[in-house]
Amino acid sequence: MGPKTFTTPVCEIDLRVGGVCRSCMRSPEGQDFWSQGVYREIVEPERIVCTDSFADEQGNVVSPEHYGMSPEWPVEALITVTFTEQAGKTRLTLQHSPLPPGRERDLCRQGWEESFDKLADYLAQESYVPSTSTTSADSP
Repeated sequence: MGPKTFTTPVCEIDLRVGGVCRSCMRSPEGQDFWSQGVYREIVEPERIVCTDSFADEQGNVVSPEHYGMSPEWPVEALITVTFTEQAGKTRLTLQHSPLPPGRERDLCRQGWEESFDKLADYLAQESYVPSTSTTSADSP
């Protein structure tokens, strides 16, 4: 997750409507950028919608200016991820809005694109084997 040179030392996901996603992206210089969101909609296998806000380490929403963003950056944005079948594969589409036009939006877009590049690299590894079965707690 995050731009290619960033790491994600913390990522906690409670994937249910009302559940919280909290993460920390760390820059190569060691600066931490915390964020948190709340899942608003989960429609299997079509869509995930959650809020997105900057936060502190405890999960409290903070102003984007806390991390050097402009005052125009929204305190809360919405991320919508859709999954569609396309020629036997899954197409993932992400919308992050509302984001004001300009350099910060361009950097945000670059960060998402690099995150997807990381995901593609991970999925291309020979050791990655997609799960094709479902297990339940009652299974032996």
